[in-house]
Amino acid sequence: MAKYVYTFTEGNKDLKDLLGGKGANLAEMTNLGLPVPPGFTITTEACRHYLSRGSVPEGLDAEVEANLAELERTMGRRLGQADDPLLVSVRSGARFSMPGMMETVLNIGLNDESVVGLAARSGDERFAWDSYRRLVQMFGRTVQDIEGDLFEEAVEEVKAAKGTTDDLDLDAADFRELVGRFQDIVLERTGRPFPSDPREQMALAVKAVFDSWNAPRAALYRRQERIPADLGTAVNVCAMVFGNLGMDSGTGVAFTRDPASGQPGVYGDYLQNAQGEDVVAGIRNTVPLADLEKIDVRSHAELMGIMDTLENHYRDLCDIEFTIERGKLWMLQTRVGKRTAAAAFRIADQLVDQGMITLDEAVQRVTGDQLAQLMFPRFDEAAVAGAGVRRIGHGMNASPGAAVGKAVFDSYTAVKWSRSGEKVILCRRETNPDDLEGMIAAEGILTSRGGKTSHAAVVARGMGKTCVCGAEEIDVDTKNRRLTAPGGEVVEEGDVISIDGTSGEVYLGEVPVVDSPVVRYFEGEIDPASDQADDLVRSVDRLMHYVDAARRMRVRANADTAEDAARARRMGAQGIGLCRTEHMFLGDRRQLVERLILADTEDEQRDALAELLPLQREDFAGILEAMDGLPVTVRLLDPPLHEFLPDITELSVRVAVAEARGESHENDLRVLQAVHRLHEQNPMLGLRGVRLGLVVPGLFSMQVRAIAQAAVDRMAAGGRPRPEIMIPLVGTVQELEIIREDALRVLREVEREHGVELDFPVGTMIELPRAALTAGEIAENAEFFSFGTNDLTQTVWGFSRDDVEASFFSAYLEKGVFGVSPFESLDVDGVGRLIRIAVEEGRAARPGIKLGVCGEHGGDPASVHFFHRVGLDYVSCSPFRVPVARLEAGRAAGRTAG
Repeated sequence: MAKYVYTFTEGNKDLKDLLGGKGANLAEMTNLGLPVPPGFTITTEACRHYLSRGSVPEGLDAEVEANLAELERTMGRRLGQADDPLLVSVRSGARFSMPGMMETVLNIGLNDESVVGLAARSGDERFAWDSYRRLVQMFGRTVQDIEGDLFEEAVEEVKAAKGTTDDLDLDAADFRELVGRFQDIVLERTGRPFPSDPREQMALAVKAVFDSWNAPRAALYRRQERIPADLGTAVNVCAMVFGNLGMDSGTGVAFTRDPASGQPGVYGDYLQNAQGEDVVAGIRNTVPLADLEKIDVRSHAELMGIMDTLENHYRDLCDIEFTIERGKLWMLQTRVGKRTAAAAFRIADQLVDQGMITLDEAVQRVTGDQLAQLMFPRFDEAAVAGAGVRRIGHGMNASPGAAVGKAVFDSYTAVKWSRSGEKVILCRRETNPDDLEGMIAAEGILTSRGGKTSHAAVVARGMGKTCVCGAEEIDVDTKNRRLTAPGGEVVEEGDVISIDGTSGEVYLGEVPVVDSPVVRYFEGEIDPASDQADDLVRSVDRLMHYVDAARRMRVRANADTAEDAARARRMGAQGIGLCRTEHMFLGDRRQLVERLILADTEDEQRDALAELLPLQREDFAGILEAMDGLPVTVRLLDPPLHEFLPDITELSVRVAVAEARGESHENDLRVLQAVHRLHEQNPMLGLRGVRLGLVVPGLFSMQVRAIAQAAVDRMAAGGRPRPEIMIPLVGTVQELEIIREDALRVLREVEREHGVELDFPVGTMIELPRAALTAGEIAENAEFFSFGTNDLTQTVWGFSRDDVEASFFSAYLEKGVFGVSPFESLDVDGVGRLIRIAVEEGRAARPGIKLGVCGEHGGDPASVHFFHRVGLDYVSCSPFRVPVARLEAGRAAGRTAG
């Protein structure tokens, strides 16, 4: 029979798929001899069985009973025993840390009888009733799905009646009253009394953990983080230890390095006379971990030793939860800690210096998404005074970055306004898992309570969101949708605020931004060996040098101007993979295109093309100079011609008005007739790409001639131009043959005119399914392929990107049809399969064919790894994404080699 339950002595850290991250690490700490309360883990296999069949697997109940009996023997008392109760916690624990999962339920086993026994055993009646009210509150909120605000309001009412704002001022009678009020809430909301049987409490909590895998918050977080939906969660049942037994007890969260900055040195928060959720919820502000040495020197020393042990064992930053029960230290959890982008690079670099990991391992510990975060702009502190903004508060710099947006005070509003295109800052007293959707939608998070280990801080760091926590001087009033600064200044919902997650400053108004030091490093403005460079820039430089040496794929840029090309080269681009020529026909040149379209004779067409030729040559000359010595792939004109003509409605109105006034409108009428002639129901599938070259005589020839002449001029200046001519939207080899032969003819003519040799490759974009499926034939006439994954995605899915993203994509993402938009990250199963076919057949027909990708997927980290696996020679992306693609190409090479 399958085994569904493992004690903490049976597992290890390598069993995360089976035991979840929490269970595997509890087992690992137990194996290391660290002080872990005994307990057991119910496997993810049991969860998957339950979710797929609606019932727990056969034999699970018996295994749970056997393991519970063993736990009772170890502890010397039974679950919920009236005179001396064993209490347990039930916690979720998936393979990946997931804030959207069910929260912990503590103190299972308490009821009206055992609370008396707990009071007698502990000698502390207040503690016993506090523990009981926590159970009813947690159980009601997380297992019975009762609104948490109902319980919080009851607590606030009892504190108000007592004339206090601090939970520590409540006594046993107050907590006894709260238990009664909480039980009334449960009865009113569920129609049933709070379950008093300890076994029933535990069984219901276990099933609630299983059910929480498919809770909306969890599904949302999985989509956000691209976590597979079929993993399931484990359940951890652990003997309770108590941090709320008095001032010699407490609970804390610690990190072996600062997860916000990555700076060395232990870091964390501690809260006396509290249980774990008090620290995360931020209901009372914590003290720094360093203060624990003054409070309990022995426990502090033991904790420091354990943290050192764990970091050396895991060879990484560790996130630790612990409880001190009357001077006895207990370890409740450890995991490799989430960290900000800056911390990720610094820590990886530090661990290499310490000899704990190799450079290849260091590269696997950072991501392209994190690098992109480091390249986002920062607030210009020097410009604050002159920008008309005012500092209104200060909090903890929980997650770095610069965030500007309208203040909102609940998750619903954050999501609603965000979907309308507004940038928002979510302002809360403290966050909880119910706020997850709003946190994802917001530019940043501001809380008035909690520290760097609070829910808001931990989740924000994991998502790369800017966060300022514990801004105590700011009064956040969620009911009235406003916050009040220390000086009495009121910020209403909708007012723009700016939060600086690096300094912790909060401003009213929009603070100007400047380039980050990492961008300035990539631009060549900061020498990593100079005093201008900080440790973050040096860490980025070290890892980028390593990935550039390790990667197999080259990285090019999509650039249409000499300025963009120069910037891309500074960013490390090894050429241009897509130069879009349609951008060169806008502005003043649109009139020349109009003349070309309206031409009635071949002579008129030739005249229009002749005027365009020197302009095109000038465009290419600048780009070839900026990319001298590197390949520049120029895509011949791609979009439909109607895009260069006035809007049909606007033009019709103009003609009608002119006729009504008796004014001359001959030219407008000619243009309108051309617009009608060229009008298409679905222009993106109409007269565009290679079809233009076949239907409009001389258009592509003019562009090829301009490329060739620009190259000749560049050669005369001593340069090494390397243009590549790309023919777009080919669907059949016959189209390619005709345009290719004409392009080669033009190149030969220019060669003869100037007495030079122009050996420029001619290739095509693979952006139609038919082109991918007939790639073998096409390769016989193409020296390179560049996959246009944007159009390939549109044609494979039958989606018009601009239309569907504005209409039903959000619903598809919410319903789980997509985990992520196929325009953001490549659809490997559909579009990716066509690319595989084209790569295999193209190389079989022409072994030396060069293969690249020029869609925006070329800068998406997950897509870059796919392109590496299928064997592309290069990826191309926007200049800003070039460093990201370089990093991911190197990570892909290292992972493949490993």
